[in-house]
Amino acid sequence: MIGRNWALFGAAALALALAGCGRSSREEAAAAYCPQPLTVQDASRLTRFKPGAGRDPRDVVYEAALVGTAVACSVKRGAMDVSLYMRVAVNAGPSVGAGVSSVPYFVRVIDSSGAVVQGREFYADFKLSQTNPRGLSQEELTLTLPFNQVAEVSGYRIAVGLKPTQEELDYNRRAQVRQ
Repeated sequence: MIGRNWALFGAAALALALAGCGRSSREEAAAAYCPQPLTVQDASRLTRFKPGAGRDPRDVVYEAALVGTAVACSVKRGAMDVSLYMRVAVNAGPSVGAGVSSVPYFVRVIDSSGAVVQGREFYADFKLSQTNPRGLSQEELTLTLPFNQVAEVSGYRIAVGLKPTQEELDYNRRAQVRQ
């Protein structure tokens, strides 16, 4: 009988030890509720033209694309920290000038009711030229999403995209129709 009790105790101790090797409840919550970014359809590409009326291929300063997004989340008391990673690729056009080419992009946090609760605009900067016509940048920022219960975080969405002007947005839409 004593041998059997020790065997049960040993099995229980082993199970507890193995359970301790797993993820903590905070890590599990972060993995379960971490909001994945969504790229706004009309904002995944951007063609920037030089100032003026011309809009043929010779007038392109650069073409940029949002080529990837990822997140990593951690939970602390009353908030989730979301590290957002965005990859922006850019190709110089024939009208690229000397200096820095700034590609505008945005990040919006949307709550479960559809309201924007956080939002900012940023720039990914590239030194493009005819001799250095391509660039790739990984942009990183941290968002803090407050909650009373960790499950509330599941209602958040993160919208990302490049920020075209109205004219550039119209150009993007016309280009999609041609494809």
